[in-house]
Amino acid sequence: MTKHWALTPRIWVPFTAFLVTRLGIALVGYVAEPLMVDNLAPPPYHIRPDQILLDIFGSRWDTGFYLSIATEGYRHEAVPLPSTAFFPLLPILIGALTIVTGDMLFSGLIVSNAALLGASVLFYSWVDDTWGAETAGRSVWYLLLFPASLFGSAIYSESLYLLLGIGAVYAAGRGRWGIAAVLAYGAGLTRLLGVLVAVLLIAQAWRDWRGLGFKTRILVALAIVAAPLGLLSYMSYLGAAFGDPLAFAHASAAWGRVAASPLQTLGLLVQTPPEGWPTAIAAGRLPLDNWIDALSVAFFLGLGLILLGQRQWGPGLYVTLGALLPLSSGLLMSQRRYMWILFPAFVLLARWGARPGVDRAIATLFALGLGLCMALFANWYWVG
Repeated sequence: MTKHWALTPRIWVPFTAFLVTRLGIALVGYVAEPLMVDNLAPPPYHIRPDQILLDIFGSRWDTGFYLSIATEGYRHEAVPLPSTAFFPLLPILIGALTIVTGDMLFSGLIVSNAALLGASVLFYSWVDDTWGAETAGRSVWYLLLFPASLFGSAIYSESLYLLLGIGAVYAAGRGRWGIAAVLAYGAGLTRLLGVLVAVLLIAQAWRDWRGLGFKTRILVALAIVAAPLGLLSYMSYLGAAFGDPLAFAHASAAWGRVAASPLQTLGLLVQTPPEGWPTAIAAGRLPLDNWIDALSVAFFLGLGLILLGQRQWGPGLYVTLGALLPLSSGLLMSQRRYMWILFPAFVLLARWGARPGVDRAIATLFALGLGLCMALFANWYWVG
């Protein structure tokens, strides 16, 4: 009898979670955009004012950089915000798909959302292999309800990274180390923290090593170094094109991202406002964005340390380092978005969610945060 794989929980559970959450944020954006006044703090622009959802998800903040790279290539010199800060795989895929669609913005949204759906399916399967279907289902729902998950449906690189990173560790767990190597290499071409995929692959290799043959061990070694090789490939391009292999880091300095200790970055929280704390508190002019970002990092750092305490060395190191490294950039901005890609943390939350009260609390808080962030994002307010 033919197995109807399309109807298995590994397909319909993540598909349902994707469909419900994406329709939800689309509805919130559709309603919020005409009801709220645009933030004018930088002047907003609207690529598709006649197509509200395409405009919301395709013309906010960093989306413009990915589209300009896909259209014009990289710009590094004589520009206030060099586009070399953004890694190349997403714009490469957008440009390739545009050959078929003829529409750069539409292509970008297809790539991001298809990647998020694929990541959701792989994430469910990866968790199911170890923790079972109930934990897998909660993990996917938490991942897609997390407030920063709205960026997975915009033209940002997070969803593509999740697809490649989760795919790499899932393939490795199934013994498909050649596929893991290809996907890990792509992760290294997608985001700087893509190199951390190597941590998860090392943990998998440690568990499997004794039962592997010589040829497989070669593939294992290749997979482990693949993500750093992705980064080195981008650096090689930058060296050839601009004479600066570290152009991505130097470009990030334009946003104020420079190497700093995590404590120095956290020091931004206690800087006295120009008008003084009493006046700022009374007037409601507190640096709430910085505090939200700092709390997000603290939350995920705590989850990483708990995973290490449970001797889940690969996931624990991945989440812990993934929280600490962005915190060493001298800037708190966007930290909540960076935390979203630390997918093993959602597995830990899903295990706790086996208790109905905990499950309801996590899902409710995440959903409320997602709705609020989506309403603000639609109107050019900074949410990550």
